[in-house]
Amino acid sequence: MTEHCEDQSWLRCFGTRMVRAALLDSALYEEVEADPRALGQAALVVILSACAAGIGGFANGGYQGILLSAVAALVGWWIWAYVACLIGTRLLPQSQTTSNHGELLRTIGFSSAPGILRILGVVPGLNPWLYALTGTWMLVAMVIAVRQALDYTNIWRAIAVCLVGAPVEMVFILFSFLVIGPWPV
Repeated sequence: MTEHCEDQSWLRCFGTRMVRAALLDSALYEEVEADPRALGQAALVVILSACAAGIGGFANGGYQGILLSAVAALVGWWIWAYVACLIGTRLLPQSQTTSNHGELLRTIGFSSAPGILRILGVVPGLNPWLYALTGTWMLVAMVIAVRQALDYTNIWRAIAVCLVGAPVEMVFILFSFLVIGPWPV
């Protein structure tokens, strides 16, 4: 069922969209791709997911870890959307592929929704398992987000965009580890 935000308050729309994103609803990713007003919501999903990771790993990073997680996530999100846009529209486009950085920012931002569960990392011993689960879940959501934003007809091309772009993201993560230290895990 596709929910349209025109009929809802901003908060209700945001919550509904986050749930649909976490449930891997491809129609949601199409919806936010087409809605330039969803950029603020997408940024908030990224921030909430990063803060949840910081809170979940509070013992490792403290308050500084929460802030650094949020900043690094926002920068990483922006870079990843730009890289995905370049790869998807220049290196691996299909004939119907049309997209821009904003569309990928919106869809990829919402693919961070499962990361909200990382707040449960405060439970002793749960963190490594939780990060593996949410990391995989977010990766699957990102592939769906990329597929929808780039108007691909199959999932394999979206997977290829993610695989080709992953080294760029890994360089960013390595750089951030070197500059700000390890993120809370």
